[in-house]
Amino acid sequence: MRSSTRRTRIMATCAAIALVGGISTVGVVSAAADTPSPSASSTDSVLNVGILQDIDSANPFTGVAASSYEIYQMMYPTLTNYAAKDFSTAPGIATSWTESADHKTWTYQIRPGMKWSDGVPMTAADAAYTFNRVINGKYEQTNFGNYVANITSAEAPSPTTLVLNVSRPTPNMTHLAVYILPEHIWKNVSESQVQSYKNEPAAGQTIVGGGPFLLAQRVVGQYIRMVRNPNYYGKAPALNEVDFRIYSNGDAMGQALKKGEIDFADSLEANVFNSLKNVPGITTVPAIYSGFDELAFNTGAALDTGKPIGTGSPLLKDVKLRQAIGWAIDRQTLVDKVLGGLGTPGSTIIPPLYANQHLDPANPVTYDPAKANALLDAAGYKMGPNNVRVAPNGTPLSFRLNGRTNSPSSMKTVQYIQGYLAAVGIKATVTNISEDALTQKIGEGDYDMFEWGWVVEPDPNYQLSTFTCANRSYLSGGSITANLSDSFYCNSAYDALYDKQGGQTNPDERIATVKTMQQMLYDDAPYILTYYYDDLEAYRSDRFTGFVPQPAPNGALLFQYGTYSYENVTPVSATSASADSSGVSSALIIGLVVAVVIIAGLVFALVRRRPATGVDDDRE
Repeated sequence: MRSSTRRTRIMATCAAIALVGGISTVGVVSAAADTPSPSASSTDSVLNVGILQDIDSANPFTGVAASSYEIYQMMYPTLTNYAAKDFSTAPGIATSWTESADHKTWTYQIRPGMKWSDGVPMTAADAAYTFNRVINGKYEQTNFGNYVANITSAEAPSPTTLVLNVSRPTPNMTHLAVYILPEHIWKNVSESQVQSYKNEPAAGQTIVGGGPFLLAQRVVGQYIRMVRNPNYYGKAPALNEVDFRIYSNGDAMGQALKKGEIDFADSLEANVFNSLKNVPGITTVPAIYSGFDELAFNTGAALDTGKPIGTGSPLLKDVKLRQAIGWAIDRQTLVDKVLGGLGTPGSTIIPPLYANQHLDPANPVTYDPAKANALLDAAGYKMGPNNVRVAPNGTPLSFRLNGRTNSPSSMKTVQYIQGYLAAVGIKATVTNISEDALTQKIGEGDYDMFEWGWVVEPDPNYQLSTFTCANRSYLSGGSITANLSDSFYCNSAYDALYDKQGGQTNPDERIATVKTMQQMLYDDAPYILTYYYDDLEAYRSDRFTGFVPQPAPNGALLFQYGTYSYENVTPVSATSASADSSGVSSALIIGLVVAVVIIAGLVFALVRRRPATGVDDDRE
């Protein structure tokens, strides 16, 4: 999924929407000052989460943003889960699973007695419907096709039995991150309708789901209101609601946390994160995370059929040019200056968090402008007028570089990259645009270079798939539709390795193939990874407790592979630590009371010494 970190989203003002009766309103966190928003913590069971990235769609077949996936996994179950402690396989709606002796079928035992939020039984038939829809669809495969590549069909011989038929042995059958959808709802959304289907609730209703929380209300660019699902099959959350509040900048979000307007702040910038340290009632968490950011190149935009598209510079097809640029980028300085030191320089596409899968490349590329210049000279890119190199055909090395207005770190990074490139004779014209606009440009191949990032799943299959030829853009109804590939990297040798790892059930053999693929991408440089970032989180520990890190003990508290924190967070006891409606912590209140008592004692002593002196009641 696309990285969520340090993203801000600037959205148009939305029309006012009536709230469910009885819910109090607070100041709006975005553009429209008169638009109602969900309740603040008027009760202890509402967790208000500040985020910098709106969802790009509530439709799981459409959205790619990490914030969208957070909503999906709160609404929809999966067959299995990733355990909080170590990402190992844990039961979801399936309690057990077995592979047949001939490796042609997988059988999952589905929990009995489950219900969707509208009371309709949730059975194996819903799971079979979902998998078959992905298997037989085109648009549905954008986000989930890599999971079903070896699955030929799904069957539900009984309400509690799901059978997935496979074409060959498959290693990720216990890691199928496909959200199970209610057939009685989605069967009414045709293949021609699914791309435009918003999947948002009507007024006073919720989206029908089977997860711990349900989408009840959304105002684009402002907030997302999730309410507890009374029919959830798992552990009943102590929270009644989780309300996501979308902020246009991290400073505002940090101030909101200090004031008590929100209870949790996600994906903070380093300066805001540091400003929250040692603030009474707030706990800061520099969580290790599975995300990276990168400088991506248009290596030759084309459809999945191979037909060229877009306006990318053909010069960037040259791997020698891309490799030289790698030596020009000072990754450590980016970590220090952009991330405030809260991250590490990037290298290969599987982050170090997954230590057994991550590859430390055999030939590490470091910051060496002299070597970058030598490589450019050797490749025939000679210095031309105005200190801009020219290709052998006389074309200047002048490229478009897109950053994201939604992300302060992105806009900082592209400025540094612009300077690094200029130092070796490459001109980069920086334009910062919204993520929505950039997504469209990428899908149509209308770019040269851009800065963005990914959040990498514990199983490597999805991330590896984003570089396959098949995942380039495709035509749908005469229009170009973006797929997962954003560099348009296409290498038959890489594709063969991708296919190979997709059939390797021996973990050691598969990891060896995955590492070979990482080295290939590192050498061919469709991306230059800039850094792996920490997920900077902070929360009101005077209000809520019970957050579950993934992985233990230093992983993320929210935006996980699962809903562990949402299911386990509980309000802090009002008698031990609570917050008043203005966000002043009980610790501060107690301190003020103590101060009042001390002052009163002093006043009393003064009165005894100076009986003729009047006393003003100036306590605070």
